[in-house]
Amino acid sequence: MISALEALQKLQEGNARFVAGQAQTPALSCADRRQSLTSGQTPFAIILGCSDSRVPAEIVFDQGLGDLFVIRVAGNIVAPSQIGSIEFAAERFGTPLVVVLGHSQCGAICATIEELERPAENRSPNLRAIVDRVRPSVEPLMDTELRNDRDRLIDRAVHANIRAAVNQLQHGSAILERLIAEGRLMVVGAHYSLETGEVSFDMLD
Repeated sequence: MISALEALQKLQEGNARFVAGQAQTPALSCADRRQSLTSGQTPFAIILGCSDSRVPAEIVFDQGLGDLFVIRVAGNIVAPSQIGSIEFAAERFGTPLVVVLGHSQCGAICATIEELERPAENRSPNLRAIVDRVRPSVEPLMDTELRNDRDRLIDRAVHANIRAAVNQLQHGSAILERLIAEGRLMVVGAHYSLETGEVSFDMLD
């Protein structure tokens, strides 16, 4: 298995190909590759991304079958099932890198802002569960001057939500904490721009 930094470089190179329109993965599936994976898998990165149809991780990073272990949920939130999925892949496959992939104009972020501005009485409890996990990242921003600039508010909230998810994964699981301490796992955040197609790993510092 490659190192976390090598995995990160592969993702960056794949995204650069995607942005340039030079993807090298002609199809996400081919018979030979499919058959080679029937006996097992060794994904080199775990992606916790948003369910948004415009942000498919394999395409954005120009990867194919068996390359990425992808978990998608609205707002790229961290809940027990997501943590368990990441623990499974990190331990079972030795995958060295976890990327929390948020994106511009995230619907879950917008829904949370709307809920904070005008609480809904009849919101589905399932949707509310998502909003409630995003809320701690967004609520402090509503008390700043950003509340008067919706575009900047959404952008800052998206980044805050990514940071919060990274922090939860780094400090909310004994298994992941151990793997990180042993140098076997790295958790980073990333932001995908719907406008440009670029992924910035701007949460590394």
